[in-house]
Amino acid sequence: MKISEGGVTAPQGFLAQGVDAEIKKKDRKDLAIIYSTVPCNAAGVYTGNRVCAACIDLNREHLQDGKAQAVVVNSGNANACTGPQGMIDARRMAELSAELLSLKPQDVVVASTGVIGVAMPMERIEAGIRQAAKALSVNGGHNAAQAIMTTDLKNKEIAVVIEIQGVPVRIGAMAKGSGMIHPNMATMLAFITTDADISSQCLQKALKDSVNRSYNMISVDRDTSTNDMAVVLANGLAGNPVIDDEKGADYQQFKAALDYANIYLAKMIARDGEGANHLIEVQVKHAADEQTARLIARSITASNLTKAAVFGKDANWGRILCAAGYSGADFDVDRTDIYLGAEKMAENGMGLVFDEEKARAELEQEKVVITVDLKSGGGEATAWGCDLSYEYVRINADYRT
Repeated sequence: MKISEGGVTAPQGFLAQGVDAEIKKKDRKDLAIIYSTVPCNAAGVYTGNRVCAACIDLNREHLQDGKAQAVVVNSGNANACTGPQGMIDARRMAELSAELLSLKPQDVVVASTGVIGVAMPMERIEAGIRQAAKALSVNGGHNAAQAIMTTDLKNKEIAVVIEIQGVPVRIGAMAKGSGMIHPNMATMLAFITTDADISSQCLQKALKDSVNRSYNMISVDRDTSTNDMAVVLANGLAGNPVIDDEKGADYQQFKAALDYANIYLAKMIARDGEGANHLIEVQVKHAADEQTARLIARSITASNLTKAAVFGKDANWGRILCAAGYSGADFDVDRTDIYLGAEKMAENGMGLVFDEEKARAELEQEKVVITVDLKSGGGEATAWGCDLSYEYVRINADYRT
């Protein structure tokens, strides 16, 4: 596998563009379209929040047949909790995009992100859709990645190339997310494109499993958004032998590349958490099973007290063990060891005499690594989060204004 130039337009047959539709108060791109020149197999995974945006319900309807050819997405307005008009507006976004791209409306995926409970400025959104559709380009992926950002400080893109039975296959992806991040599916959005020839059934399984290893293993602030989604389009233009066996080597190779791209973007989201100074990586090892490891890793990355301790460079390992304890996982505290980087903090559930300066040096790293060794089996999992700073409170105290 090789890292490639570009993002969602790296695979063959994909075009994109991002434009400034003046949805936001600031002068920033805020509407994007991703388009495949040929029909695609498609799959989606969505927020577990009972309160969800109109686009989530619409996409569940549109992707029932496992087919799509375009994505239209706006930032600056979530179109959530907007009543019947919200669905009318989401459908209009799909219908107008389909009209301009000569598609059926049901072959358009719709996504929105931004402020909840505010009516969509449809006149500006429609103008933006027309502008983006007219300017679609193989070079437009970077603009599209910028257009889906809200409080993000950095755009998030990646592209990789693998060979399946000697045929080059490309995967491109972009994501957004900085605050309201505690996915349970999957405010985060991820859009993945590939020129692989893969069945819609295999694509759905690969995406769901990949999301569980990537976006579902990050937390910034314990808030699961109304709009979270991850969507993948596969147009088959690579010409590889069709991937239709989830137990086959070709599927496993494709899945490994998909995991790499999604984990890369998930870590970018965690590092770009609102006001964050550090990426926190929690590795849980030797658990009784993978589910136990996942529960504990996610619980620690979501712990506000642990996140605050990392911000304050306080080697307070007790908060880590506490967070493991309320995770809901069954484990033996008296066999649990905790490490901060290379420095061992606790053994068999009890504190050790450790070097405070070495521990502080670990907390000064851009990536702070916490390891929890349960010494109970072969299960393992890794989760990612960020520290909790004063800046996070400032950003979210005046989000609407």
